[in-house]
Amino acid sequence: MAATLLSSHCSLSSFSLSLVRPRNCHVAVLCSASPKSPLSTVTQNEKKKSFSLKKCAISLALAIGLVTITPSIDSPSYALTNWPALPDVSVLISGPPIKDPGALLRYALPINNKAIREVQKPLEDITESLKVAGVRALDSVERNVRQASRALNQGKDLILAGVAESKKEEGKDLLEKISAGLDDLQKIVEDRNRDAVAPKQKELLQYVGSVEEDMIDRFPYEVPEEYSMMPLLKGRATVDMKVKIKDNPNLQETVFRIVLDGYNAPVTAGNFLDLVERHFYDGMEIQRADGFVVQTGDPEGPAEGFVDPSTGKTRTIPLEVMAVGDTAPVYGETLEELGRYKAQTRLPFNAFGTMAMAREEFDNNSASSQVFWLLKESELTPSNANILDGRYAVFGYVVENEDFLADLKVGDVIESIQVVNGIENLTNPSYKIVG
Repeated sequence: MAATLLSSHCSLSSFSLSLVRPRNCHVAVLCSASPKSPLSTVTQNEKKKSFSLKKCAISLALAIGLVTITPSIDSPSYALTNWPALPDVSVLISGPPIKDPGALLRYALPINNKAIREVQKPLEDITESLKVAGVRALDSVERNVRQASRALNQGKDLILAGVAESKKEEGKDLLEKISAGLDDLQKIVEDRNRDAVAPKQKELLQYVGSVEEDMIDRFPYEVPEEYSMMPLLKGRATVDMKVKIKDNPNLQETVFRIVLDGYNAPVTAGNFLDLVERHFYDGMEIQRADGFVVQTGDPEGPAEGFVDPSTGKTRTIPLEVMAVGDTAPVYGETLEELGRYKAQTRLPFNAFGTMAMAREEFDNNSASSQVFWLLKESELTPSNANILDGRYAVFGYVVENEDFLADLKVGDVIESIQVVNGIENLTNPSYKIVG
């Protein structure tokens, strides 16, 4: 699918905009010359074609002025109910954007427990502390550790009170592991063992994430009746995608670990997991790899999506977007169409390897099986202030080996996608009805 650069004849109301960085210039604003955006489904005439940039033409100032909206926390859309209150929102939108997929997934959980967030935040800040050269970074790490330890000691009772009753014992065990781990991390800092900091930090954040997940006793809302009988992921699941790399002597195959978030996108994540269990993607090639996205999911033949053998028709799902402050996703309309220009998405296009559904540009409810992973450049697509957030359904993040997505090429083969955990959270699985 070809695309042209924005010119004086390009209407902002009739074209899809996105920010990308071409190889031979600094910045360009793109608008689609066809009824497809760069993230649209691959049609029969477009199969095997990759997105291409024809030329460089417009300045960074104009680009940012045209397509970005400065986030504000003064909007009424931030009035929260059962979801985390303002301190969590400010964590997401103040300062440098959060690009770590694990952190994004933790903040996206439907919990409201300030005490555990106050343990989480300084542990995540260790990543920034380690960017300082040499052992000087350890002074900042030590401050992070002390802050996390103090927050844990002061808030332990409040944290445990937030854990679901059926998971109290597990919660107690996890808090003990966090406490012991913080002592270990303090010793690592005192020994000036910089290389050991990041692995211990990762371990501790995994414990914190587990405590936060234990705070969820049940799925927090009802999916609208019209979608309630579709495959739904009511919780989270993890899958491993094994890809065979062609024509790369240094990389023969890679396994990408992906966390699917059904708390914020139950229909979208459920549809994908159902197709995974059908082995729909096994043996399928990467169909688009252009430096902006990696995309697949277009089956052979005339169909542009998954044809359900029980109906003989292409299964489509609605656009599904969860905004910060909402207790359930919105369906069928973009946040822009709803006039919610300052709304923040609960699953933003922040991380390299953000996973979302491709669809027809002018049909919000046309997604089926084609998925893409964004090769993110935060400087050009600011968090929650770009043309992607609120327009495409994000439903997960690549959490391991995401950097290797940039090495994928058209023709590389997905050998398999296998469920690691969370299959019990899939309801209405159609693969069990018709194989």
